[in-house]
Amino acid sequence: MSSNEVRGSQRLQTLFHHLQSSNSMSTNNSVNKRAAVLICLFEGQDGNLRVILTQRSSSLSTHAGEVALPGGKRDESDADDVQTALREAKEEIGLDSSLVSVITLLEPFRTKYGITIIPVVGLLSNKDAFSPVLDSAEVEAVFDVPLEMFLKNDNRRAEEKEWMGEKYLVHYFDYEVENKKYVIWAITASILIRAATVLLHQPPAFLEQRPIIWGGITENDKIRLHNSSQM
Repeated sequence: MSSNEVRGSQRLQTLFHHLQSSNSMSTNNSVNKRAAVLICLFEGQDGNLRVILTQRSSSLSTHAGEVALPGGKRDESDADDVQTALREAKEEIGLDSSLVSVITLLEPFRTKYGITIIPVVGLLSNKDAFSPVLDSAEVEAVFDVPLEMFLKNDNRRAEEKEWMGEKYLVHYFDYEVENKKYVIWAITASILIRAATVLLHQPPAFLEQRPIIWGGITENDKIRLHNSSQM
């Protein structure tokens, strides 16, 4: 599927063309300490957007067993961040890049280790054409969740943390499917909160309180804090 074409419902086509016209999708060709993740969306049976997630292998040396978006570090052979995200999705879960229409990039998120993560948003207009093939060395499971859950208080909890003198919130979202429980948290949760805010055109029902390296204070947080100070 070409990067400027998408098939599917009117809603998917409208979302695609809106984001294509309002975003330049500029990329950075620097490879050093750079990674990309794929926010792969599709329309569920109820007509709502869902996002594909993975559970990392329990044998990995870092972040073992945690929920993540498909993605990884930039290779020198990658032309840009989009190619990094699509290549990693193919390697990890067997998602063919021809099935994905990339529509935009979100603003960068940075880790405590100095790695810049670029979220790449893509649409999978034919979910039935995707048959997951997992790289067992990296991925134990693949599943999907409703995107709107990252705007709601349902099944969410938060924990205050502090790093380099800055207090921030780490959000945890619980999700259960086929009798298996998953927890989406930390930077993955923060990226998905941002994605849901942008793509669904509505703010979260809670204070995000992101650290500076994850983008810092949001407009919605400013409004919430202002309103609470007036009470």
